[in-house]
Amino acid sequence: MKALLLIDIQNDFVPGGALAVAGGDAIIPLVNRLQPHFGLVVATQDWHPAGHGSFASSHPGRQPFEQTELHGLPQTLWPDHCVQGTAGADFHPALDQHRIEAIFRKGTNPEIDSYSGFFDNGHRKSTGLADYLRGRGVTQVYLAGLAADYCVYFSAKDALQEGFEVFFVEDATRAISADGYQQARTDLLQRGAQFVTVAEVAQ
Repeated sequence: MKALLLIDIQNDFVPGGALAVAGGDAIIPLVNRLQPHFGLVVATQDWHPAGHGSFASSHPGRQPFEQTELHGLPQTLWPDHCVQGTAGADFHPALDQHRIEAIFRKGTNPEIDSYSGFFDNGHRKSTGLADYLRGRGVTQVYLAGLAADYCVYFSAKDALQEGFEVFFVEDATRAISADGYQQARTDLLQRGAQFVTVAEVAQ
């Protein structure tokens, strides 16, 4: 059984949003095209409380994209984004949602950031996604969404660690940084992930 994981396709991550990924909205028609080819579609949603510790605004004098430490973990400081209940946290209106069977929210603990759909950044708490997928008989996970070098990358890495066969749908993602994405891609290949295109999946 294969599942499609749609990672953080939210208003704040597309052009016009608080933490926009260049071309982020261009993946949406591709993601919608992918969905009918899967028996299970699951989405993740960044869902931060206001004043989250990963926000630069929570650290007086600090600017977005500066590096710091948060409770013992390295932390990039971000603009306020995907705050619970705001329009920026909503899924993009063009995203076809009627096939999405479950939504796993992450980043809800104000003291730790959470890039992966499976765990927080310290692997201190699970979201329950891996157990959910196993319970549905899933062995193969295909990932699409935003951003390729952060939340999609960390979700793919954790999926591999949890024993799933991982397929990264490369043209259905966009990255914040080209260099960061190349590093992430190299790491995932070394760990056994496979990179595919929408056309290959939709054959």
